[in-house]
Amino acid sequence: MSHERVFIGLGTNLGADLDQNLHEAVEAIRQLPDTEVVRVSSFMRSAPWGVTDQPPFLNAVVEIRTQLEPVPLLHALKELEQRLGRVPSYRWGPRLIDFDIILYGTRVVDLPELKIPHPHYQERDFVRLPLAEIAPELAAVR
Repeated sequence: MSHERVFIGLGTNLGADLDQNLHEAVEAIRQLPDTEVVRVSSFMRSAPWGVTDQPPFLNAVVEIRTQLEPVPLLHALKELEQRLGRVPSYRWGPRLIDFDIILYGTRVVDLPELKIPHPHYQERDFVRLPLAEIAPELAAVR
């Protein structure tokens, strides 16, 4: 089984130290089995998207290589969110940490629980700009 090139979006807008939230999230991803963190974008402040009556976000994109298939990777990331302190709330609401699989190699996944490429990622600067920083060749694809 080969290692797939995967891009994960990270976001946080709750807690005393948003930078620390993202650093802890990256370290948690490093602990996933059969997974290597290749690159981490700069952290980017952004206005909330979807539900705008909440604190601003800090976002990043992480490039990993993994042998985990898309759905097991999603489940592992959801488990990490809980371990890092995320409490379920409403769609697009405030969160301590959020992981989204943006791209998984060249695969297209269309399941009720998982859509890859992530819907609308190209319209969201808080994903598109950090992605362009670490993978400019992918940012040009629109």
